[in-house]
Amino acid sequence: MSTAEVKMQKDCAAIVDAQLPEIESLAQGNPTEALEKLLALEKQTRVAADLASNSRVLLAALQICLRAADWKVLNENIILLSKRHGLLKQAVTKMIQEAMTYIDKAPDMATKLELIETLRSVTEGKIFVEVERARLTKTLAAIKEKEGKIVEAADILQDLQVETFGSMDKREKTDFILEQMRLVLAKKDYTRVQIISKKISSKFFKDVQYDDLKYRYYQLMVQYSVHEGHYLDVCKHYRQIYDTVTVTEDPEKQTYVLRKIMFFVVLAPYDHEQSDLIHRIVEDPKLAAQPLFKEFTNCFIVNELMRWPRMEEIYGSLWKDSYVFDKKTEDGQQRYKDLHKRAIEHNIRVVAKYYDRISVKRLTQLLDLSPPETEEFLSNLVVKKTIWARIDRPAGIVSFQARKDPNTALNEWSTNISSLLELIVKTTHLITKEEMVASSGITQVI
Repeated sequence: MSTAEVKMQKDCAAIVDAQLPEIESLAQGNPTEALEKLLALEKQTRVAADLASNSRVLLAALQICLRAADWKVLNENIILLSKRHGLLKQAVTKMIQEAMTYIDKAPDMATKLELIETLRSVTEGKIFVEVERARLTKTLAAIKEKEGKIVEAADILQDLQVETFGSMDKREKTDFILEQMRLVLAKKDYTRVQIISKKISSKFFKDVQYDDLKYRYYQLMVQYSVHEGHYLDVCKHYRQIYDTVTVTEDPEKQTYVLRKIMFFVVLAPYDHEQSDLIHRIVEDPKLAAQPLFKEFTNCFIVNELMRWPRMEEIYGSLWKDSYVFDKKTEDGQQRYKDLHKRAIEHNIRVVAKYYDRISVKRLTQLLDLSPPETEEFLSNLVVKKTIWARIDRPAGIVSFQARKDPNTALNEWSTNISSLLELIVKTTHLITKEEMVASSGITQVI
């Protein structure tokens, strides 16, 4: 097979114009003989490197097979014509594209699948028809999915690494990768979802023309992150969806997405990133239309204790209306438990802010927990370095004040003494000034 197109040696247009009508007329009565003559003509145009004439002959051969409704001969000729010595790549590409239009004209599914497999076999390993092969593979995967063979469809689509296809348009390439992600998610292969997702850069979605692809991508990422329990990532993905034109132009979708953002940012474990994100979310002006949701989110910001029974009473209706805390599903039950945990962790942080030392008995009362549960939550926050705490079990005391290093304590004492002396000097100066003014007999006018 040639690696590059050669220059045309001879113009065969006149020969093709003369012979092609005769061959097509012959095909109506004897398609086999017509195809034999076409193959001889094809060789003549191919040897002459006449691209236009060779393309016409190849397309004519396919059309004769189609009109004869002989799908077996069609497949045989596609294979034969795509393996010719010194073939013209552009002519073969046109032939493949023409054959692809026949897929929907196939009389039954078996014929359709046979044609697709034939086209996929002749395009395998050929860079000049890589886009056509990708489209054929996508079509085959769609057929398998309709038949309920999700795993097979996902495996078929994963065979192609379209991110390396230089001739494929960016939009089509991204759409193909999104289809791979969707089928792999349906297959429940979450590890591969993460791998495939990294093939798409977030910078690609900055262009507004790809807004629909951005919406699809982050919807898939939400499904993945929800399964993995990465609540902060779910919140970030929903924020990206919130910024799409698809959502901003639909008030109902906007409200739905905004509520999910609030739920998942609250569910995310506390750290500096989560704290910064929840403060920015609460400042969204659109939250003014949903005061109860804003109030719920604010509960995790203000330094006040939350009593869980009271929270269920006030905000329980919000939780029931969302799939996030749906108690009918196992995942919903787990997220409901996680919400309770976040409320307890918030309360512990509030207690640590206001108390240096507190009895275990009093702490359990404030948290509405048993002593073992209180100790478990406290220990988890200490391990995560969210707070500093030590429990004195014999005395039943929890200390939130870290024991200071002697050098640190000495430095603080020295700084405090210096500040005190500066204040004394300043005060003495003011007193001396007032005494001098009084002794001089000058009356200050204010």
